[in-house]
Amino acid sequence: MIEIDDLTKIYGDATAVDHVTMTVETGTITVIVGTSGSGKTTLLRMINRLEEPTSGEVRINGESTLATKPHLLRRRIGYAIQGHGLFPHHTVARNIGAVPQLLGWERDKIRARVDELLSLFSMEPAAFRSRYPAELSGGQQQRVGVARALASRPDLLLMDEPFGALDPIIRARAQDDLRRIQRQLGSTIMLVTHDMEEAIRLGDMVAVMDGGKLVQYATPAEIIAEPATPFVAEMVGDVERPLRLLSLIPLSELVEDGEAEGAAMPAGASLRDALAACLWTGRSAVPVEKDGATIGRVTFAAIRARAELHA
Repeated sequence: MIEIDDLTKIYGDATAVDHVTMTVETGTITVIVGTSGSGKTTLLRMINRLEEPTSGEVRINGESTLATKPHLLRRRIGYAIQGHGLFPHHTVARNIGAVPQLLGWERDKIRARVDELLSLFSMEPAAFRSRYPAELSGGQQQRVGVARALASRPDLLLMDEPFGALDPIIRARAQDDLRRIQRQLGSTIMLVTHDMEEAIRLGDMVAVMDGGKLVQYATPAEIIAEPATPFVAEMVGDVERPLRLLSLIPLSELVEDGEAEGAAMPAGASLRDALAACLWTGRSAVPVEKDGATIGRVTFAAIRARAELHA
């Protein structure tokens, strides 16, 4: 559990972070979202003491971060940034193994962890272990950057705009990778973004920052349905609200008996995905499958009716 207690950062006459209090549960993704200058990155950097708080405290599993020397604290906390920050003259394996090596892990243990993480990110260890960053695509470099941050099995992974430099298709895949791996590893992640779409897609909880203040901290569904301030409502977008809510609802909630033409969609896919499939192909329904077997269908009419509830 991460407890942020009345955290404040003041630079001269400017208050960058203004008395922020929030609790992050273990094994969840919390996304901090806000416009430029809202204080979101400063808040994140105070957690691993890249920025020292003016006042307030951060506790990780009940222990104050002030009780540990900053460089030792950072070895317990993974940190991934936009542009990945890989060492260009080190191989992929050496990049991923950097922190475990600092911690004194044995060579065989480091190698096993490198291969484990490469496999999790769908990068064949034998093919990628000895490559250098310049030999990787942007998406592959970003995966290695996140793998490096996870290498020492940190208590917490901090991510600052990690996917901002990626094109939309690769970005969506990277987000899916992160969500899948977080579920497999049970990691606790705090991620900063300026993109509400990304916040809603990734977050178990979303923290909205405005002018240094935490103006709403809630689930994605609550943020969309009940924005606490006009600023939050503007970030969500009135026109997009029904679509954003559809992205949170799995097909399994609306599946009904019956058949439909075309390729089946997994029961865990979102109603927004099914809506896009219907509109793209002109179908009135999509078949739904679970564990390889078709379990029914979801109709375009049912999706539209659910969207209209929130319009």
